[in-house]
Amino acid sequence: MVSAVAPYMGKYKKYTVIAALLASLGIIASVLPYLFLYQLLEPLTTGQALDFDFILIRVGLILLCEVLYGILYTRGLVFSHISAYNTLKNIRIALQRKLENQPLGNIKEYGTGQLKRVFTDDIDQIELLLAHAIPEGIANLAIPIIVIIALFFVDWRLALLTIATLPFGVFGMSMMMKAGMAKMGAYYDSAKKMNNTIIEYVNGMEAIKVFNKDGDSFRRFGEAVRAYRDFTLDWYRVCWPWMAVYNSVTPCFALFTLPFGGILVLTGVVSLSQLILVLCMSFAIGPALLHALNFGGKIPQLNYKIAELEKMMKHEPVKQGTHGFEGKGYDIEFKNVEFAYNKGEPESGAAPEQQSSQGSETQDPAGSQGSDKAGAKNLQVLHGINLTMKQGTTTALIGESGSGKSTLARLLVHFYDVDGGSISLGGQDITDMSLEALNNQISYVAQEQFLFNTSLYENILIGRPDATREEVLDAACRAQCNEFLARFPKGIDTMAGDSGKQLSGGERQRISLARAILKNAPVIVLDEATAFMDPENEEKMNAAINEIIKDKTVIVIAHRLSSIKNADKICVLKAGNVIAQGNHEELIKSSEEYQTLWKATTAAAEWRIN
Repeated sequence: MVSAVAPYMGKYKKYTVIAALLASLGIIASVLPYLFLYQLLEPLTTGQALDFDFILIRVGLILLCEVLYGILYTRGLVFSHISAYNTLKNIRIALQRKLENQPLGNIKEYGTGQLKRVFTDDIDQIELLLAHAIPEGIANLAIPIIVIIALFFVDWRLALLTIATLPFGVFGMSMMMKAGMAKMGAYYDSAKKMNNTIIEYVNGMEAIKVFNKDGDSFRRFGEAVRAYRDFTLDWYRVCWPWMAVYNSVTPCFALFTLPFGGILVLTGVVSLSQLILVLCMSFAIGPALLHALNFGGKIPQLNYKIAELEKMMKHEPVKQGTHGFEGKGYDIEFKNVEFAYNKGEPESGAAPEQQSSQGSETQDPAGSQGSDKAGAKNLQVLHGINLTMKQGTTTALIGESGSGKSTLARLLVHFYDVDGGSISLGGQDITDMSLEALNNQISYVAQEQFLFNTSLYENILIGRPDATREEVLDAACRAQCNEFLARFPKGIDTMAGDSGKQLSGGERQRISLARAILKNAPVIVLDEATAFMDPENEEKMNAAINEIIKDKTVIVIAHRLSSIKNADKICVLKAGNVIAQGNHEELIKSSEEYQTLWKATTAAAEWRIN
């Protein structure tokens, strides 16, 4: 357990050692008063007179020990907490770095609720181990062991009587830990499901209201909460009896010592002063040992949490090299690319492009849980794709939902690793360069863009953090943002709100386009970038897009074929295969699938309510 945490402690490991040492000295200071108490009681058993100075000194020493205990123990806790919270910081940073390099599918598999629990609740629980269980546990366990050894030097019979209750306490502790471990997996699974369900319920509130599914969604919400309650009570119900055993028996070291020790004194086997000394020393054992055993009861939980963290950190990251971009030009080539969404994708088998308009956690407000993916199966999405996209040209990807369009775009920006084949940019395999180097070459504008709860200015600045304010304002202007920025008193310095809630879907897309304009990357991927636009604003957006894609390699994904009619090349995808490619005039003559899609587009444009 400690070995799993130790790599994250770094230079603060010595703080934990100092904390354990100070806590141990504090415990010793708390034990010494019992010896001074014995020195006060022992003369009374022999009828000796006590000198007032002798009494005063012993009382002073007892008070001094109590003060020392408070100072040493408190200072020990200060050091242990400095070490603990710096270690928690290191764990969170290490976990963030691991997640940052993982395929997005792995991250989505956890669900927002589980990630929140891991990053906050579970890691915070490790604080108990680092700040208390290690230093206090060592101190509270070491001192009773030393005292028990000392008891054998006083009298071995009295020592055995003193520790006679210890096996019962240890047995109760071991049974509690055994019972707790058997129930722990189900308990944590129920907690994970409840967290994900609560977040899904909150995020999907709009869809729930619109489709009048309050009852169904609340039923699932209630079932998850009740299941967590039941698993928790079931876990505690098993542990409580054994907890009562060790809590009640462990501190009672005088249980056998007092009656049987009295018999030994009456029979002359041991002296009364020996019995008093052993009793005084036994009073120092109970609280410390019980404190140590209480920490022992937390060890299974902490082991489980650390194992979960380690398991999350051990997922394979996406393959990437250490080279910068060394390609010659910006031609893009997909060569025999195959890809399947593995476990962690929705049970329905829908690829991301099938869900993009529904959100990540609210696909079905009445049915399956978007973040509970235990039954997910592999879904082969792409089958040996071969595509070449020349520098300075615009390539449009079209097809029915689930045909693999957005998957190709995500593979290009290396959200996932391909299962077969390769993708190259300028002749360089994208796995040979670092993610940072690849991302510097590509601007990716998706249908649903996330805005951070900072100012709109800072949200655009993400595109190129070293840009000047004038450049940011120019990018916003070119992305047609000025119209809606004018209605805000603070303009571009207005806060976006949680997930950009201050803006409409189309306005969020224009902010994301401003990011891409500011970034000015040589490759641009537009994944349904005008999906939320009304006709008037779409025309403005298309004008802005046409301006910024000049002399760039552009990939456009769109359902509205009218918006990609003038693309240099149009690729028609169906069930993960490229079934036709060419320009509009060529495809309208040669591709039956394209003809069908084009007719559907024109029919939709001409549709009116009678």
